[in-house]
Amino acid sequence: MSKTTLTASDVRDMMLVVADRIIAAEPILTDADRALGDGDHGLGMARGMTAVKEALAEKEFPSPGKVFIAVGAAMMSSMGGASGALFGMLFRAGGKALGDHQSFTSVELAALLRNGVDQVMAKGGAKPGDKTMVDALVPATEKAEELTDAPLNEAIRQVANAAAEGRDASEQMIATMGRAKTLGNNSLGKPDAGAVSVAIIAAAMADYVAGE
Repeated sequence: MSKTTLTASDVRDMMLVVADRIIAAEPILTDADRALGDGDHGLGMARGMTAVKEALAEKEFPSPGKVFIAVGAAMMSSMGGASGALFGMLFRAGGKALGDHQSFTSVELAALLRNGVDQVMAKGGAKPGDKTMVDALVPATEKAEELTDAPLNEAIRQVANAAAEGRDASEQMIATMGRAKTLGNNSLGKPDAGAVSVAIIAAAMADYVAGE
């Protein structure tokens, strides 16, 4: 059964689903990163999400925001490198923005994404069009902000679709950040691995909310 609002326990369970989905996608993420970089993104994300599972399993949290903060902290402490810092920052900054709100609705979804992506862009230096995780995050965030009056189950599915469209759009971008920038035009035709991760995370969240 789909949900229109989530409790802290629901958010914990949702992020455990996300963790399992990312761990299962490790080969996909590795291949995506190998096409543009050194190929370690998949292993790093799987390691980070394994730490997330350990941080969340069988624990109770006082608010949804605290769940996301715990997710971010687990990723930052276990992954290392740019991906660990940026994905960890995404969840930690987003979680802090939720404060002590006891429910997670479309309003909190938009706040989570906006504060997360703003922090990622400020710290990482990437902007839309640079062929990074930002290219999936920004359209997802903008869609969430358009849909704060919609039920969560409807909003989060459209957010996931926007993230997937951003991932696909990254294929036609020339990388200007990280290792991939040395490829120049040879980076065309391949999605950014970070954008692939964002799309998987968003889809897993939407599936959980839909009861799938």
